[in-house]
Amino acid sequence: MHKTFFLITFLITLTSMSCQTSSSKEAKTYSNPLQVKFGDPYVLRASDGKYYMYGTGAGAKNGFAAYSSEDLTDWKWEGQVYFGNNKNGWGEHSYWAPEVYERNGKYYMFYSAHWKVNPNKEEENFKIGVAVADKPVGPFTDMQDKPIFDPGYPIIDANVLFAEDGKTYLYYSRCCYKHPVESEVAAWAKQKGWFNEIEESWVYGVEMKPDFSGVIGEPVLLLRPPVKMDDTQAEWESRSVTSKEVNRRWTEGSYIFKKGDTYYMMYSANYFGGQNYAVGYATSKSPLGPFEKAANNPVLQKNTATGGIVTGTGHNSITYSLDGKTMLCVYHGRTSKTGDERVVFIDKMNVSENGVLTVEGPTTDPQQAP
Repeated sequence: MHKTFFLITFLITLTSMSCQTSSSKEAKTYSNPLQVKFGDPYVLRASDGKYYMYGTGAGAKNGFAAYSSEDLTDWKWEGQVYFGNNKNGWGEHSYWAPEVYERNGKYYMFYSAHWKVNPNKEEENFKIGVAVADKPVGPFTDMQDKPIFDPGYPIIDANVLFAEDGKTYLYYSRCCYKHPVESEVAAWAKQKGWFNEIEESWVYGVEMKPDFSGVIGEPVLLLRPPVKMDDTQAEWESRSVTSKEVNRRWTEGSYIFKKGDTYYMMYSANYFGGQNYAVGYATSKSPLGPFEKAANNPVLQKNTATGGIVTGTGHNSITYSLDGKTMLCVYHGRTSKTGDERVVFIDKMNVSENGVLTVEGPTTDPQQAP
């Protein structure tokens, strides 16, 4: 009887170990970058339980493509889901930075493009529009044959907040184009003989009509590059100028979310096509500010100084793991292997109990799937 008991116990133990080993072997891992060639990646967790990723490029011609995934690791190509020549299409070229939101059974894509109504022949005539579809993979059709609004200057990088009080807010970046700004950095660069002027892009917010057909009130300036060189943010936000890369300072690619009673706005600075593109954040108690930039900026930047291979990290969005517990930062970057092509990274991020936001990246080593 004792022999039988010990034999059964031994067999159960073996089976348990075997199952654990098998489970361990089957634990899914992934490595950055993903096999997705997007700039400005945005991930939507749809009501069907799947993740959908949209972005700039990936072979889409005058429009946007999408990928889908059930686990944030394996991504399926869904093809082009928005075409600029749809019946209400208002754009001409330069289709950038799509973000898709699910509302009341419909899917709304906010994006920027070069508006074909351009009487002054502006080189950068970018505006923001919205298209709608019945499914996350489209086809998306513009809601109207014109942009949401025209503030009188070129704008890109739409981001939307559906506030708890029922209001809807649109965030965007005013382009650097024809926007020279006086600052100590600009004066310093001119004295050096590098650039005669420094153009800047600034992030604005404005309330939007519930049907997305226009805006309510005037846009509010929320974020801009530092004016003073002794500002704690000036060094990292001015690297495109101080490295003599280009005569522009960017504040773009904003992404807002609320945690507790605080609004967090992540944003990107420096030239998107260069190595110094990086991400910081600012916080506020109100959707329209004032926002205060964080002391631990930048929270995401190139890692070549520490032996890594990643540069140009920026224009992020946020999603969550399958169980909803882990925040994930989705962004584009470049590596020494991928060259100038922008590819997608997903890394864990966290907001601590005292409100400090951190991103655990950029990574390229294998890690457990989200």
